[in-house]
Amino acid sequence: MTEPTILDRIGNTSLLPLRHVAAGNGARILLKLESENPTGSMKDRMALAMIAAAEADGRLQPGGAVVEYTGGSTGVSLALVCAVKRHPLHIVTSDAFAREKLDHMQIFGAKLTVIASEGGGMTGKLTRDMIAAAGVIAEETGAFWTDQMKNRDQLAAYDAMADEIWRQASSRIDGFVQSVGTAASLRGTGAALRRHRGDIRIVAVEPAESPVLSGGAPGAHKIDGIGAGFVVPLWQEGVADTVERVSTGEARAMALRLAREEGLFAGLSTGANVVAALRLAQQLGPGATVVSVMCDTGMKYFGSYHPALAEQG
Repeated sequence: MTEPTILDRIGNTSLLPLRHVAAGNGARILLKLESENPTGSMKDRMALAMIAAAEADGRLQPGGAVVEYTGGSTGVSLALVCAVKRHPLHIVTSDAFAREKLDHMQIFGAKLTVIASEGGGMTGKLTRDMIAAAGVIAEETGAFWTDQMKNRDQLAAYDAMADEIWRQASSRIDGFVQSVGTAASLRGTGAALRRHRGDIRIVAVEPAESPVLSGGAPGAHKIDGIGAGFVVPLWQEGVADTVERVSTGEARAMALRLAREEGLFAGLSTGANVVAALRLAQQLGPGATVVSVMCDTGMKYFGSYHPALAEQG
């Protein structure tokens, strides 16, 4: 019998009803607390799924090296998984992302290549530059490239998360809301929920400053982990019923509300999720149940809160 590891603690996170950040029309909003995963992020699920699948089919040999480009949470999760499974990890990232995440990756033993951003903002060019750098490292070193933007192995992880949500919500869900980074979590979770209930309302969330999924122009924003600046490969038309635009300011303000009114300390992508979930709850009306995701812990994002705190003096 294999001895348990910290990786066995990934998944089976709580589903919590919001009490004070509410729609005001009697609709319920439930938040999946992915902050309960070992690194405090839902990305633990997909990192484990990608590495385990590559190990199983021989793409990644015992002790083999791994490379990935990431804004942080995927990198931290991969660093955890690779540390436990003894795979050297090389991460391509940027100064546009939270310093706490970069430090976290290094603590787990990852080697970092940091690409300079333009003014600290996330843009499509920065994403493409990171992808190109990861590709060069993979080619030169022979490392296994998880390539999160295209890797379908991660979808199974979110299929499992959907089953957890359905069970925890007692099979009563009218809508699901999730922000889009690689699109894997929205696509995997949404598709699995639709197998349980075909008419469930699925809403994708993207930064208002870079609304490419809803037909707008790319731009810079500061919501870590979402809004790549182009239509990502795993995105599929029809995977969401609508795409909701949420600004960095709106996301930051909601993240602060969640901390102060619900005791939930999360990052800005979670703030964006809850803004969109409230909008959907108002549309669906009294008695509706909307589920969204607390993507990760706010412990990785202290710097993201500074503008809001400064405004309050």
